[in-house]
Amino acid sequence: MSGAKDYVNENVEQNREKIEYHVQQILKLIGEDVEREGLIETPARVARMYEEIFAGYAVDPREVIGVTFDEQHEELVIVKDITYYSQCEHHMAPFFGKIHIGYIPSGKIAGLSKLARLVEAVTRKLQVQERITSEIADIMQEVLQPHGVMVVVEGEHLCMCARGVKKPGSKTVTSGVRGSFRKSATLRNEFLSLIK
Repeated sequence: MSGAKDYVNENVEQNREKIEYHVQQILKLIGEDVEREGLIETPARVARMYEEIFAGYAVDPREVIGVTFDEQHEELVIVKDITYYSQCEHHMAPFFGKIHIGYIPSGKIAGLSKLARLVEAVTRKLQVQERITSEIADIMQEVLQPHGVMVVVEGEHLCMCARGVKKPGSKTVTSGVRGSFRKSATLRNEFLSLIK
């Protein structure tokens, strides 16, 4: 992970110039006039946008959780309705939705904003929804070592809405369960009832 992170950070300006060049070439290949007023700055705008929407490559999501706090709270903690935006690795089309994270601490808690930052770090790269779900659950389990973790991700995928089968409004829901959530249907049901 750190190799990719170092490459991205050390070559920001070079990467930006290369992206601009290649976006201009794509525009030409689809039949556009890259000299027309509306497109002159498009390659630079796309390069800047890519820096933002692919910022996850420059971040270690395990470090994002940051400082944890010793706390003997061992009841369910949920942060729900965390909005995310990502890019499908199959078509580079956007997908977006909400992420709900629940965990039962075992002596360590994370700052609540850290869970939203974790979502950003995991989703701001080429992804698939299933991997986002697993990565968040695994990182929570690894870093906080809670009794259990449950993650539910809801997504609307433009590769399914705007092309292919063209089914706008359809949503994909994935879940990841670890620890006590895997063992207890009652706990899973409590989480699901609280995020509705």
